[in-house]
Amino acid sequence: MKTSTRSRFLALGGLTLCLGAAAVQDGKPIDSARAALEKWVTTRQLISQEQRDWALGREMLESRIELVQREIDALAAKQAEAQGSIAEADKQRAILLEDNERMKSSSAELETTLRGLEARTLELLARLPDPLRERVRPLSQRLPAGEATTKLSLGERFQNVVGILNEVNKFQREIHVASEVHPLAGGSSAEVTALYIGIAQAYFVDAQARVAAVGAPGADGFAWNSSPQAAANIAKAIAILGNEAPAEFVPLPIVIE
Repeated sequence: MKTSTRSRFLALGGLTLCLGAAAVQDGKPIDSARAALEKWVTTRQLISQEQRDWALGREMLESRIELVQREIDALAAKQAEAQGSIAEADKQRAILLEDNERMKSSSAELETTLRGLEARTLELLARLPDPLRERVRPLSQRLPAGEATTKLSLGERFQNVVGILNEVNKFQREIHVASEVHPLAGGSSAEVTALYIGIAQAYFVDAQARVAAVGAPGADGFAWNSSPQAAANIAKAIAILGNEAPAEFVPLPIVIE
């Protein structure tokens, strides 16, 4: 028998002896012993119930503490992860800001370079023959003059300049014939056929081969100088280009600046 069980029996025996003594003294041995024993049993039951409740409460409290601790650990892990994410975001933000500043600097340099290209392109446009200027007008109208502002992006502005220069380069490699109306001395005008050899040299002659001129690019467009003595050769060169005459060498005057 275990010590605790032996102790309980000893205590119960002692209680019984006491109760017996008390019962003998009171003269009611059975009723008094029964009442005392019931109180003792009730007291032991209450003590046992309290012990069970206390054990259950402690278990629940420990479980709650463990749960709260897990929540604290999870929050700490999330906080550490969030701090790591914030640090990484700050690092990326610093990189983006640095890239943005570098792009702003590059954009400013490109803006300066582009304005120079646009200014030189406008100067070139003034020296181009009329047929070519009409061909690139949709693009040239989009070029900002001087310090004028524009809503076009840098990419669109570069495309405009490149588009104009491509057309100029194409025109430069070809010979063009066009019908035009030119003013003549005395205030009159005549319908003529113009012959453009690239963008550096041009000629025109009327249908009767009496009026002719030699043209070269100038600051305000092509400058035309009357050259009636070259009318026949200019008309012959135009006829050859139009397959209206057999091919042959035709001497034409050239203006060199």
